[in-house]
Amino acid sequence: MNKIILNKGKDKAAWQLHPWIFSGAIARVSETLQNGDIASVYNHDDEFIAYGMYNNQSRVAVRLLEWDPRKEINESWWRDRLQRAVKNRLHLLNEKNNTVRLVFAEADFLPGLIADKYGDYISIQVHAAGMERIKSILVDELNLLLKPKGIYERSDLKSREYEGLPDDNGLRSGETPPAFVDIIENGILYQVNIVEGQKSGFYCDQRDNRYITAKYAKDKKVLDCFCYSGGFTLNAFRENASSVTSVDSSALAIETLKQNIELNGYDSSKHVAVQSDVNKYLRELGEQGEKFDLIILDPPKYAPSRSTLEKASRAYKDLNRRGLMLLNSGGLLATFSCSGAMDIDTFKQVIAWAALDAGKEIQFIYQYCQPEDHPVRASFNEGEYLKGLLVRVL
Repeated sequence: MNKIILNKGKDKAAWQLHPWIFSGAIARVSETLQNGDIASVYNHDDEFIAYGMYNNQSRVAVRLLEWDPRKEINESWWRDRLQRAVKNRLHLLNEKNNTVRLVFAEADFLPGLIADKYGDYISIQVHAAGMERIKSILVDELNLLLKPKGIYERSDLKSREYEGLPDDNGLRSGETPPAFVDIIENGILYQVNIVEGQKSGFYCDQRDNRYITAKYAKDKKVLDCFCYSGGFTLNAFRENASSVTSVDSSALAIETLKQNIELNGYDSSKHVAVQSDVNKYLRELGEQGEKFDLIILDPPKYAPSRSTLEKASRAYKDLNRRGLMLLNSGGLLATFSCSGAMDIDTFKQVIAWAALDAGKEIQFIYQYCQPEDHPVRASFNEGEYLKGLLVRVL
Protein backbone atom coordinates (compact mmCIF):
# COMPACT_ATOMS: atom_id res chain seq x y z
CA MET A 1 0.00 0.00 0.00
CA ASN A 2 1.25 3.47 -0.86
CA LYS A 3 2.03 5.64 2.12
CA ILE A 4 1.52 9.32 2.99
CA ILE A 5 3.23 10.91 6.01
CA LEU A 6 1.80 14.11 7.47
CA ASN A 7 3.76 16.99 8.91
CA LYS A 8 3.99 17.22 12.67
CA GLY A 9 0.88 18.78 14.18
CA LYS A 10 -1.14 18.45 10.96
CA ASP A 11 -3.06 15.32 11.92
CA LYS A 12 -5.68 16.64 14.37
CA ALA A 13 -8.52 17.07 11.87
CA ALA A 14 -7.88 13.66 10.31
CA TRP A 15 -8.07 11.96 13.73
CA GLN A 16 -11.39 13.76 14.24
CA LEU A 17 -12.72 12.13 11.04
CA HIS A 18 -12.59 15.20 8.82
CA PRO A 19 -12.29 13.80 5.27
CA TRP A 20 -9.90 16.38 3.77
CA ILE A 21 -6.13 16.67 4.01
CA PHE A 22 -4.68 19.73 2.31
CA SER A 23 -1.44 19.62 0.35
CA GLY A 24 0.42 21.75 2.89
CA ALA A 25 -0.13 19.12 5.60
CA ILE A 26 1.86 16.43 3.76
CA ALA A 27 5.51 15.77 4.61
CA ARG A 28 6.21 13.06 2.06
CA VAL A 29 4.58 10.36 -0.05
CA SER A 30 5.66 7.05 -1.56
CA GLU A 31 7.56 7.47 -4.81
CA THR A 32 5.17 5.08 -6.53
CA LEU A 33 2.05 7.03 -5.54
CA GLN A 34 0.00 8.23 -8.52
CA ASN A 35 -2.95 10.58 -8.69
CA GLY A 36 -6.14 8.68 -7.94
CA ASP A 37 -4.33 5.96 -5.95
CA ILE A 38 -5.51 4.76 -2.56
CA ALA A 39 -2.89 5.34 0.14
CA SER A 40 -2.42 4.76 3.85
CA VAL A 41 -2.11 8.02 5.77
CA TYR A 42 0.18 8.21 8.82
CA ASN A 43 1.03 10.96 11.27
CA HIS A 44 4.54 12.26 11.93
CA ASP A 45 5.07 9.47 14.50
CA ASP A 46 4.21 6.79 11.92
CA GLU A 47 0.81 5.99 13.45
CA PHE A 48 -1.90 4.90 11.00
CA ILE A 49 -4.79 7.34 10.67
CA ALA A 50 -6.88 6.38 7.64
CA TYR A 51 -7.01 5.33 3.99
CA GLY A 52 -7.58 7.98 1.37
CA MET A 53 -7.54 8.92 -2.31
CA TYR A 54 -4.50 10.97 -3.37
CA ASN A 55 -4.21 13.76 -5.93
CA ASN A 56 -1.23 16.13 -6.00
CA GLN A 57 -2.98 18.48 -8.45
CA SER A 58 -5.70 19.33 -5.96
CA ARG A 59 -5.50 21.62 -2.93
CA VAL A 60 -7.37 18.82 -1.17
CA ALA A 61 -4.54 16.39 -1.73
CA VAL A 62 -6.13 13.46 0.13
CA ARG A 63 -9.82 12.60 0.50
CA LEU A 64 -10.10 10.22 3.42
CA LEU A 65 -12.35 7.16 3.14
CA GLU A 66 -11.85 4.66 5.96
CA TRP A 67 -10.35 4.92 9.47
CA ASP A 68 -10.40 1.21 10.33
CA PRO A 69 -6.98 -0.31 9.43
CA ARG A 70 -8.55 -3.78 9.23
CA LYS A 71 -10.66 -2.76 6.25
CA GLU A 72 -9.50 -2.89 2.64
CA ILE A 73 -10.59 -0.35 0.06
CA ASN A 74 -11.61 -2.76 -2.68
CA GLU A 75 -14.61 -3.29 -4.95
CA SER A 76 -16.70 -4.73 -2.10
CA TRP A 77 -15.96 -1.66 0.04
CA TRP A 78 -17.15 0.72 -2.67
CA ARG A 79 -20.30 -1.28 -3.35
CA ASP A 80 -21.13 -1.47 0.35
CA ARG A 81 -20.80 2.28 0.81
CA LEU A 82 -23.05 2.92 -2.19
CA GLN A 83 -25.62 0.40 -0.94
CA ARG A 84 -25.78 2.14 2.44
CA ALA A 85 -26.24 5.56 0.87
CA VAL A 86 -29.08 4.40 -1.37
CA LYS A 87 -30.79 2.42 1.40
CA ASN A 88 -30.91 5.54 3.58
CA ARG A 89 -32.98 7.35 0.91
CA LEU A 90 -35.42 4.70 -0.25
CA HIS A 91 -38.14 5.79 2.21
CA LEU A 92 -38.25 9.18 0.44
CA LEU A 93 -39.45 7.59 -2.80
CA ASN A 94 -43.23 7.23 -3.17
CA GLU A 95 -46.12 8.05 -5.48
CA LYS A 96 -45.70 11.79 -4.77
CA ASN A 97 -41.93 11.89 -5.07
CA ASN A 98 -39.72 9.89 -7.43
CA THR A 99 -36.78 12.27 -7.28
CA VAL A 100 -34.06 12.10 -4.66
CA ARG A 101 -30.33 12.59 -4.12
CA LEU A 102 -28.92 9.08 -3.78
CA VAL A 103 -25.32 10.01 -2.94
CA PHE A 104 -24.03 13.25 -1.42
CA ALA A 105 -20.25 12.91 -1.71
CA GLU A 106 -18.38 13.26 1.61
CA ALA A 107 -21.60 13.01 3.61
CA ASP A 108 -21.90 9.39 2.41
CA PHE A 109 -18.17 8.57 2.63
CA LEU A 110 -18.03 8.70 -1.17
CA PRO A 111 -16.08 11.93 -1.75
CA GLY A 112 -16.26 13.18 -5.30
CA LEU A 113 -19.56 11.48 -6.20
CA ILE A 114 -23.04 12.96 -6.61
CA ALA A 115 -25.91 10.75 -7.79
CA ASP A 116 -29.49 11.95 -8.30
CA LYS A 117 -32.54 9.86 -9.22
CA TYR A 118 -34.91 11.58 -11.61
CA GLY A 119 -37.86 9.32 -12.26
CA ASP A 120 -36.61 6.39 -14.32
CA TYR A 121 -33.11 7.85 -14.82
CA ILE A 122 -30.03 8.54 -12.70
CA SER A 123 -27.70 11.49 -13.19
CA ILE A 124 -24.18 11.29 -11.76
CA GLN A 125 -21.37 13.78 -11.27
CA VAL A 126 -17.77 12.81 -10.53
CA HIS A 127 -15.32 15.44 -9.30
CA ALA A 128 -12.38 13.52 -7.80
CA ALA A 129 -9.60 11.66 -9.58
CA GLY A 130 -9.86 8.62 -7.32
CA MET A 131 -13.60 8.33 -7.88
CA GLU A 132 -13.07 8.60 -11.63
CA ARG A 133 -11.10 5.34 -11.52
CA ILE A 134 -13.88 3.26 -9.98
CA LYS A 135 -16.79 4.95 -11.74
CA SER A 136 -17.70 1.79 -13.67
CA ILE A 137 -18.13 -0.13 -10.40
CA LEU A 138 -20.47 2.54 -9.03
CA VAL A 139 -22.51 2.63 -12.24
CA ASP A 140 -22.86 -1.15 -12.14
CA GLU A 141 -23.99 -1.09 -8.50
CA LEU A 142 -26.55 1.65 -9.17
CA ASN A 143 -27.96 -0.53 -11.95
CA LEU A 144 -28.20 -3.52 -9.63
CA LEU A 145 -29.86 -1.51 -6.84
CA LEU A 146 -32.37 0.60 -8.78
CA LYS A 147 -32.56 -0.78 -12.35
CA PRO A 148 -32.92 2.66 -13.99
CA LYS A 149 -33.64 3.07 -17.69
CA GLY A 150 -30.36 4.90 -18.02
CA ILE A 151 -27.45 6.47 -16.12
CA TYR A 152 -26.12 9.72 -17.57
CA GLU A 153 -22.98 11.55 -16.41
CA ARG A 154 -22.84 15.35 -16.11
CA SER A 155 -19.27 15.87 -14.95
CA ASP A 156 -18.77 19.41 -16.24
CA LEU A 157 -18.01 20.94 -12.86
CA LYS A 158 -15.44 23.65 -12.18
CA SER A 159 -14.07 21.44 -9.39
CA ARG A 160 -12.85 18.89 -11.96
CA GLU A 161 -10.43 21.49 -13.28
CA TYR A 162 -8.86 21.69 -9.80
CA GLU A 163 -8.49 17.90 -9.83
CA GLY A 164 -6.75 17.93 -13.21
CA LEU A 165 -9.74 16.29 -14.86
CA PRO A 166 -11.41 17.31 -18.14
CA ASP A 167 -15.18 17.61 -18.51
CA ASP A 168 -16.82 14.25 -19.12
CA ASN A 169 -20.48 14.12 -20.10
CA GLY A 170 -22.28 11.18 -21.64
CA LEU A 171 -24.31 8.01 -21.30
CA ARG A 172 -22.80 5.48 -18.89
CA SER A 173 -25.49 2.80 -18.95
CA GLY A 174 -28.83 1.97 -20.57
CA GLU A 175 -30.85 4.48 -22.60
CA THR A 176 -29.98 8.12 -23.23
CA PRO A 177 -32.49 10.28 -21.34
CA PRO A 178 -35.02 12.03 -23.59
CA ALA A 179 -34.91 15.81 -23.98
CA PHE A 180 -37.30 16.03 -21.04
CA VAL A 181 -37.60 13.41 -18.30
CA ASP A 182 -40.91 13.30 -16.42
CA ILE A 183 -40.54 13.42 -12.64
CA ILE A 184 -42.79 14.12 -9.66
CA GLU A 185 -41.90 16.07 -6.52
CA ASN A 186 -44.33 17.07 -3.76
CA GLY A 187 -47.07 15.68 -6.00
CA ILE A 188 -46.17 18.17 -8.75
CA LEU A 189 -45.13 17.11 -12.26
CA TYR A 190 -41.93 18.43 -13.81
CA GLN A 191 -40.00 17.91 -17.00
CA VAL A 192 -36.28 17.80 -16.30
CA ASN A 193 -33.47 18.22 -18.82
CA ILE A 194 -30.71 15.93 -17.57
CA VAL A 195 -28.46 16.26 -20.61
CA GLU A 196 -28.41 20.07 -20.96
CA GLY A 197 -29.98 21.45 -17.78
CA GLN A 198 -28.16 23.13 -14.90
CA LYS A 199 -26.12 20.99 -12.49
CA SER A 200 -27.37 17.39 -12.72
CA GLY A 201 -30.71 18.54 -14.16
CA PHE A 202 -32.78 19.76 -11.20
CA TYR A 203 -32.42 21.21 -7.69
CA CYS A 204 -33.93 18.57 -5.43
CA ASP A 205 -32.24 20.17 -2.40
CA GLN A 206 -35.09 22.70 -2.24
CA ARG A 207 -37.86 20.07 -2.14
CA ASP A 208 -38.88 20.64 1.49
CA ASN A 209 -38.35 24.41 1.33
CA ARG A 210 -40.62 24.74 -1.71
CA TYR A 211 -43.37 22.90 0.13
CA ILE A 212 -43.00 25.00 3.30
CA THR A 213 -42.85 28.33 1.47
CA ALA A 214 -45.91 27.55 -0.65
CA LYS A 215 -48.06 27.32 2.49
CA TYR A 216 -47.82 31.14 2.66
CA ALA A 217 -48.80 31.67 -0.99
CA LYS A 218 -52.60 31.32 -0.89
CA ASP A 219 -54.25 34.36 -2.51
CA LYS A 220 -50.85 36.10 -2.62
CA LYS A 221 -49.06 37.97 -5.40
CA VAL A 222 -45.76 36.07 -5.70
CA LEU A 223 -42.39 36.89 -7.29
CA ASP A 224 -40.08 33.89 -7.84
CA CYS A 225 -36.52 34.99 -8.68
CA PHE A 226 -33.90 32.63 -10.11
CA CYS A 227 -36.88 30.37 -10.76
CA TYR A 228 -35.08 27.82 -12.99
CA SER A 229 -37.71 25.23 -14.04
CA GLY A 230 -40.29 26.54 -11.57
CA GLY A 231 -40.01 24.68 -8.27
CA PHE A 232 -41.25 27.52 -6.06
CA THR A 233 -43.63 28.79 -8.75
CA LEU A 234 -45.42 25.47 -9.19
CA ASN A 235 -45.70 24.88 -5.45
CA ALA A 236 -47.20 28.37 -5.05
CA PHE A 237 -49.83 27.64 -7.71
CA ARG A 238 -50.67 24.35 -6.02
CA GLU A 239 -51.51 26.39 -2.91
CA ASN A 240 -53.67 28.81 -4.95
CA ALA A 241 -51.45 31.88 -5.28
CA SER A 242 -53.40 34.67 -6.99
CA SER A 243 -50.51 35.29 -9.42
CA VAL A 244 -46.84 34.40 -9.87
CA THR A 245 -44.11 36.24 -11.76
CA SER A 246 -41.11 33.98 -12.45
CA VAL A 247 -37.69 35.36 -13.43
CA ASP A 248 -34.56 33.63 -14.72
CA SER A 249 -31.74 34.57 -17.10
CA SER A 250 -31.85 31.18 -18.85
CA ALA A 251 -34.07 30.82 -21.91
CA LEU A 252 -34.09 27.04 -21.44
CA ALA A 253 -35.23 27.44 -17.82
CA ILE A 254 -38.09 29.75 -18.81
CA GLU A 255 -39.21 27.45 -21.61
CA THR A 256 -39.12 24.44 -19.28
CA LEU A 257 -41.08 26.36 -16.66
CA LYS A 258 -43.82 27.19 -19.18
CA GLN A 259 -44.06 23.51 -20.10
CA ASN A 260 -44.33 22.60 -16.41
CA ILE A 261 -47.16 25.11 -15.88
CA GLU A 262 -49.06 23.49 -18.75
CA LEU A 263 -48.19 19.96 -17.61
CA ASN A 264 -49.83 20.55 -14.22
CA GLY A 265 -52.88 22.29 -15.66
CA TYR A 266 -52.31 25.56 -13.78
CA ASP A 267 -53.89 28.77 -15.09
CA SER A 268 -51.24 30.37 -17.31
CA SER A 269 -53.19 33.65 -17.30
CA LYS A 270 -52.08 34.07 -13.67
CA HIS A 271 -48.43 33.55 -14.59
CA VAL A 272 -45.80 35.88 -16.02
CA ALA A 273 -42.48 34.36 -17.15
CA VAL A 274 -39.58 36.80 -17.56
CA GLN A 275 -36.18 36.03 -19.06
CA SER A 276 -33.92 38.64 -17.50
CA ASP A 277 -31.02 39.29 -15.18
CA VAL A 278 -32.71 39.24 -11.78
CA ASN A 279 -30.98 42.29 -10.32
CA LYS A 280 -31.81 44.32 -13.42
CA TYR A 281 -35.45 43.21 -13.29
CA LEU A 282 -35.77 44.02 -9.58
CA ARG A 283 -34.53 47.55 -10.31
CA GLU A 284 -37.12 47.90 -13.07
CA LEU A 285 -39.91 46.69 -10.77
CA GLY A 286 -38.84 49.23 -8.16
CA GLU A 287 -38.92 52.03 -10.72
CA GLN A 288 -42.44 50.93 -11.73
CA GLY A 289 -43.65 50.94 -8.13
CA GLU A 290 -44.60 47.24 -8.20
CA LYS A 291 -45.34 45.48 -4.90
CA PHE A 292 -45.64 41.80 -3.94
CA ASP A 293 -46.86 39.75 -0.99
CA LEU A 294 -44.28 36.95 -1.23
CA ILE A 295 -40.86 37.08 -2.88
CA ILE A 296 -38.47 34.14 -3.30
CA LEU A 297 -34.76 34.83 -3.83
CA ASP A 298 -32.81 31.63 -4.60
CA PRO A 299 -29.61 32.86 -6.30
CA PRO A 300 -26.64 30.78 -7.48
CA LYS A 301 -23.57 30.37 -5.29
CA TYR A 302 -22.09 33.83 -4.68
CA ALA A 303 -19.33 32.67 -2.31
CA PRO A 304 -17.53 29.55 -3.61
CA SER A 305 -14.77 30.04 -1.02
CA ARG A 306 -14.04 32.03 2.13
CA SER A 307 -11.80 34.38 0.14
CA THR A 308 -14.88 35.55 -1.80
CA LEU A 309 -17.16 35.91 1.22
CA GLU A 310 -16.82 39.68 1.62
CA LYS A 311 -17.65 40.35 -2.03
CA ALA A 312 -20.49 37.81 -1.89
CA SER A 313 -21.93 39.43 1.24
CA ARG A 314 -22.24 42.71 -0.63
CA ALA A 315 -24.00 40.94 -3.51
CA TYR A 316 -26.42 39.17 -1.15
CA LYS A 317 -27.12 42.43 0.67
CA ASP A 318 -27.88 44.35 -2.53
CA LEU A 319 -30.10 41.59 -3.91
CA ASN A 320 -32.10 41.30 -0.70
CA ARG A 321 -32.36 45.07 -0.29
CA ARG A 322 -34.02 45.26 -3.69
CA GLY A 323 -36.34 42.39 -2.79
CA LEU A 324 -37.37 43.89 0.55
CA MET A 325 -38.22 47.21 -1.08
CA LEU A 326 -40.77 45.45 -3.33
CA LEU A 327 -42.74 43.90 -0.46
CA ASN A 328 -46.02 45.14 0.91
CA SER A 329 -46.29 45.69 4.65
CA GLY A 330 -46.70 42.24 6.18
CA GLY A 331 -45.14 40.69 3.09
CA LEU A 332 -42.74 37.76 3.22
CA LEU A 333 -39.28 37.23 1.77
CA ALA A 334 -38.00 33.66 1.41
CA THR A 335 -34.29 34.18 0.83
CA PHE A 336 -31.58 31.56 0.37
CA SER A 337 -27.83 31.08 0.13
CA CYS A 338 -26.23 27.93 -1.27
CA SER A 339 -22.73 29.21 -0.44
CA GLY A 340 -21.06 26.84 1.99
CA ALA A 341 -18.64 29.61 3.01
CA MET A 342 -21.52 31.67 4.41
CA ASP A 343 -22.92 30.38 7.70
CA ILE A 344 -26.41 31.13 8.89
CA ASP A 345 -25.34 33.78 11.42
CA THR A 346 -23.46 35.71 8.74
CA PHE A 347 -26.44 35.37 6.42
CA LYS A 348 -28.77 36.77 9.09
CA GLN A 349 -26.46 39.74 9.54
CA VAL A 350 -26.39 40.37 5.79
CA ILE A 351 -30.20 40.36 5.64
CA ALA A 352 -30.36 42.69 8.64
CA TRP A 353 -28.04 45.12 6.82
CA ALA A 354 -30.18 44.81 3.69
CA ALA A 355 -33.30 45.68 5.70
CA LEU A 356 -31.57 48.67 7.27
CA ASP A 357 -30.55 50.00 3.84
CA ALA A 358 -34.06 49.39 2.54
CA GLY A 359 -35.59 51.28 5.47
CA LYS A 360 -37.56 48.19 6.53
CA GLU A 361 -38.20 46.62 9.92
CA ILE A 362 -38.17 42.83 9.69
CA GLN A 363 -38.63 39.64 11.67
CA PHE A 364 -37.01 36.27 11.03
CA ILE A 365 -39.92 33.83 11.31
CA TYR A 366 -38.46 30.60 9.94
CA GLN A 367 -35.02 29.13 9.19
CA TYR A 368 -34.64 26.83 6.19
CA CYS A 369 -32.07 24.07 5.72
CA GLN A 370 -31.18 21.31 3.27
CA PRO A 371 -33.30 18.12 3.23
CA GLU A 372 -32.39 14.74 4.67
CA ASP A 373 -31.10 13.33 1.38
CA HIS A 374 -28.43 16.06 1.65
CA PRO A 375 -27.23 15.11 5.16
CA VAL A 376 -24.48 16.94 7.03
CA ARG A 377 -21.75 14.69 8.38
CA ALA A 378 -20.83 15.61 11.96
CA SER A 379 -17.12 15.79 11.11
CA PHE A 380 -17.63 17.77 7.90
CA ASN A 381 -19.36 21.10 8.44
CA GLU A 382 -18.49 22.10 4.89
CA GLY A 383 -21.33 19.86 3.74
CA GLU A 384 -23.87 22.26 5.27
CA TYR A 385 -24.21 24.62 2.34
CA LEU A 386 -27.92 25.44 1.93
CA LYS A 387 -29.55 27.82 4.34
CA GLY A 388 -32.43 30.24 4.13
CA LEU A 389 -34.62 32.63 6.06
CA LEU A 390 -38.31 33.47 5.91
CA VAL A 391 -38.51 37.17 6.66
CA ARG A 392 -41.60 39.23 7.48
CA VAL A 393 -41.65 42.94 6.66
CA LEU A 394 -43.41 44.91 9.40
